[in-house]
Amino acid sequence: MTDGRRDYKRELANEKANGTKRAKDRLARGRARTKAGLKDGDPREVDHVKPLSQGGSNDRSNLRVVSRKANANKEVARKKRSSK
Repeated sequence: MTDGRRDYKRELANEKANGTKRAKDRLARGRARTKAGLKDGDPREVDHVKPLSQGGSNDRSNLRVVSRKANANKEVARKKRSSK
């Protein structure tokens, strides 16, 4: 990370070299964005109604387009619930 920006080329190279689960997850998120009809540069995000980590899928019925703020708030609420 330099100047607050992510180095996507370096991350991709690392994922390819290590073949981690993170690379597969990133591809799944990209596919979800495509299914939801979001283009590059669109500030909105795709929310999985049932998270992939909890057995959700990339089916269109499990996806919804939300603002970044709404998606971040959902994640914060999920982490608060799991920490109790």
